[in-house]
Amino acid sequence: MASVNAVAEKNHENALALVDLWLDAQRAYDRVPGLSAAIVHDQDLIWSGAYGFADLDSQSPATSETIYGICSISKLFTGIAAMQLRDQGKVQLDDPVEELLPWFNLQQDYETSPTITLETLLTHSGGLPRESDMPYWVGPDYQFPTREEMREILSAQATIYPASTYFQYSNLGISLAGEIVAEQSGQDFEEYVREHIIEPMGLEDTDTGFPEGRKARRLATGYGPPTREGEISPLPLYDALGITPAAGFSSTALDLAKFASWQLRVRQGESDEILASNTLKEMQRVHFMDWDWSNSWGLAFGIYRINKRTLVGHSGHCPGFSTRVYIDPLTNYGVAVMANRNSVDVSGYARAILDILDANGAPGKSKDNDQAVVDFGDYVGAYDFYPWGGDSLVFQWGDGLATAWAPSNSPAGDLTKLKHIEGDVFRVIRSDKELGDEIVFIRNDEGQVTGVKRHSMVVPRRDTN
Repeated sequence: MASVNAVAEKNHENALALVDLWLDAQRAYDRVPGLSAAIVHDQDLIWSGAYGFADLDSQSPATSETIYGICSISKLFTGIAAMQLRDQGKVQLDDPVEELLPWFNLQQDYETSPTITLETLLTHSGGLPRESDMPYWVGPDYQFPTREEMREILSAQATIYPASTYFQYSNLGISLAGEIVAEQSGQDFEEYVREHIIEPMGLEDTDTGFPEGRKARRLATGYGPPTREGEISPLPLYDALGITPAAGFSSTALDLAKFASWQLRVRQGESDEILASNTLKEMQRVHFMDWDWSNSWGLAFGIYRINKRTLVGHSGHCPGFSTRVYIDPLTNYGVAVMANRNSVDVSGYARAILDILDANGAPGKSKDNDQAVVDFGDYVGAYDFYPWGGDSLVFQWGDGLATAWAPSNSPAGDLTKLKHIEGDVFRVIRSDKELGDEIVFIRNDEGQVTGVKRHSMVVPRRDTN
């Protein structure tokens, strides 16, 4: 089920219809139990949708308000907290971690290493190990260390690189940044983030752990990926404990959309709420680039150059959950995608959504003239081409119809436009603008479109209601 917000401009409608059709089909083909997503543009929520189930046993549907573990997206909140303290003069980015945390006693194995600083923690360039030395990412129980255990273990760990030399993604490093927030603010980390970030941002369904009480009813069950035998099994709910600053938060697609809107609003200088505009921009520009240009990182934020697009944000992967939030500062789009299963390409889903928005045809009027566009809503839907290619998705595009395939990692790249000839007859528009194959939609006795005929084959329309 999807919802198009009333503030969505007309030129989003066709693109959002394709997003809805494609996500619905892609989730099913990828065997994702439940999926929720949301899109903002110029700070406004323009679309949200959800597909499948928050829990397979009860068949409770996923919604835009379903709560998921957001895993490493938690790091963005920790980074914002650290930068608030920086702006208050309580810390500096070049402060040595050993001065900010008196108990920091990680063994330095490189005599010539630069100092490990707050900045190197936030950019994953401090040379720290990826994890606190416990196997918390391995089941069956996913036992995370407490803050006290993480401190005790730290003295037995050592650097793996000199600082400021290589990128090494580190949950340990961001967890230590969270400890710095607590140490330098004088507040418990979770309390600080709720008071100074989550509540002022209006994120009513975001927290530093999983919800209890009534909100827990909206919590999705997390699942592992299909086994070799094709089974999908639930995973136990985890408590990230001392790793919470790096991986312990939970949220919804709608709240992550609010989070994206806040970033766009502050970036554009319309507000200095929670964080100064220049500080957020500072966080979202490259502070460390790996020697082979394979990783570029801001302050807690990932920065991604994908084809001709530069995006900022973060992904999250924890037991049972895969999540992604992107913003595009040039187009002012923000996208959040959340799944309650591991090994789901949520980043690919989000990029595909942005590609669809970029490829969007002209709304309401033809690109070629000012004639009103005919409503072809009768034909919009998914058509089952099994066993030859999954679903053919049909949607209104520009002044006519278009088709795309699912499953597909690039629905916008697969897009084929159709020209209306007469009645229920269309023809494919070739890349050279000439007309190709004939497409004929089939109706039943009640006048409902039930299938499509192409190459003498009639394939049925799916019931997507």
